[in-house]
Amino acid sequence: MKWTHTVKPTPLSECYTLLLHYKKGEGAKVYVVSPKPLQLAKGKTRLPHVYSHAEQRLCLYYPNDDEWNSSMLYIKTLIPWACEWLMHYEIWVGTGEWKGGGIEHNENPDENEKSE
Repeated sequence: MKWTHTVKPTPLSECYTLLLHYKKGEGAKVYVVSPKPLQLAKGKTRLPHVYSHAEQRLCLYYPNDDEWNSSMLYIKTLIPWACEWLMHYEIWVGTGEWKGGGIEHNENPDENEKSE
């Protein structure tokens, strides 16, 4: 399943186009497809808290902790989580400090994920 939609995390935010890609056995992946590339905070060379900087694939949950599974509605989980990530991203662009929480992980998603 592929789903593309434009979101605006806050009334003051810019618009972002998200791509949700779900394939049985691979779990769900969420990408920011526009704008691309996303702006970086001053002095930073990579996006924070992503599984892929080049693909702009967001880290919204940690698969090994069973925070999301295919029985959960994406409109109540992944999409709001992506909007929250984008809100923290906008703060990061302005401050250079990631306040969105999460755990440190490898960028290579194959080293972090289990299948759904």
